Amino acid sequence: MAVLRRRARGGQGGGAVRDVLDDPLDAAQERRVRAVLALGGVPQTDLPDGVQQVRLRLLERAASGREAPRDVSAWAAVVASNLAMDWHRAKKRQERLGERLASLRQTEHPSGEDSSLLSLAVARGLDELPDAQRQVLVLRFYGDLPVRDIAAELGIPEGTVKSRLHTAVRALRARLHEDEVV
Repeated sequence: MAVLRRRARGGQGGGAVRDVLDDPLDAAQERRVRAVLALGGVPQTDLPDGVQQVRLRLLERAASGREAPRDVSAWAAVVASNLAMDWHRAKKRQERLGERLASLRQTEHPSGEDSSLLSLAVARGLDELPDAQRQVLVLRFYGDLPVRDIAAELGIPEGTVKSRLHTAVRALRARLHEDEVV
């Protein structure tokens, strides 16, 4: 915390002492973080956000009572590298989701009217599900993520994901039968 705080005298000729949070990254460290992010493939437009994320993580570390890293510059570079990898993973996930949705749109259905009714019924059924069930259902069947990845993304056990999926599918199936769509 000593690295992140400095004592400053407040007021004119004042004797009041207060803590002032300094920027946890100096100019050279910020340039290094930007370079690591850029070399990691993060677009120029996202670099300021990446630098802010590194600052935030350093401040969170200090706020949690942990010691400041011995070499802030090296620590910040590692965090920036991890952020660049996270950015690429998120981009790939978005691309896969986009491809999956595009392939669903291209699939030919026997009857356009039947397809529209089914889509409307599924959308209504999804709206009626509790948020937690809808979330895992969408990630599994629309996002095409395996149970393991859903559990990791949501920070819940795989068994909980499976249970929510089972309950959601059963409720959605019942809703579609009630509406006599299937």
